[in-house]
Amino acid sequence: MGLLAYGDTGWGDELFFATLMTIAVAAAAMFIGFFLAAIFATLKLSKFKALNLIGSFYTTVFRGVPELLVIYLFFFGGSGAIMYVAKIFGYDGYIEINAFITGAVSIGVISGAYSTEVFRGAIQSIDKGQFEASEVLGFKKKIYYYKIIIPQMLRLALPNINNVWQITLKDTSLISVTGLVEIMRMSYIAAGSTRDPLFFYSFAAVLYLFLTFVSMQLFNKLEKHYSKGY
Repeated sequence: MGLLAYGDTGWGDELFFATLMTIAVAAAAMFIGFFLAAIFATLKLSKFKALNLIGSFYTTVFRGVPELLVIYLFFFGGSGAIMYVAKIFGYDGYIEINAFITGAVSIGVISGAYSTEVFRGAIQSIDKGQFEASEVLGFKKKIYYYKIIIPQMLRLALPNINNVWQITLKDTSLISVTGLVEIMRMSYIAAGSTRDPLFFYSFAAVLYLFLTFVSMQLFNKLEKHYSKGY
């Protein structure tokens, strides 16, 4: 276990901070994903066909294109777009996007595509009579969505949000290609330095399983809490 010691003699502290980075990227990606899901789920539930098509285009593209390719498109395409704009203002140098921002946004866009379908399905599972009753009682749309619809949607969506979180957590391993030091990248560096890849990649698997187990327990508690009274 000397390889996992803290300080100059081992890789324990580096792997610890890499784990924190993994959690930070996954959490930021989920936040971005929820924001996008709220927008595109609304579009997919709209009565207007054009808005439906926009929502369907988003979910189809980002669920159909491999995650690694999406990350490459954001990392290299994003830099290219910024450099193109910079050239207009007379700057010809290379501009690189921050790896954390690239990772969080690219995985967030992917996460958002899955979360969109989760939100849409949860809203459609709510009894239509509740929508009609809210209108009969004269509630404003903003009020009955925030007070009645969204709380029920979240309760129904929690099991699938758990699945999206697990996918997002594992997708963070792909961000290592951008140079961001998370679990996978640090395991790669440690394995190369010590020439003991089996140990570090096995330990990386243990870390991912640990994060998965802990997050599943938290989601199970949330499901039990919000299922009371139903």
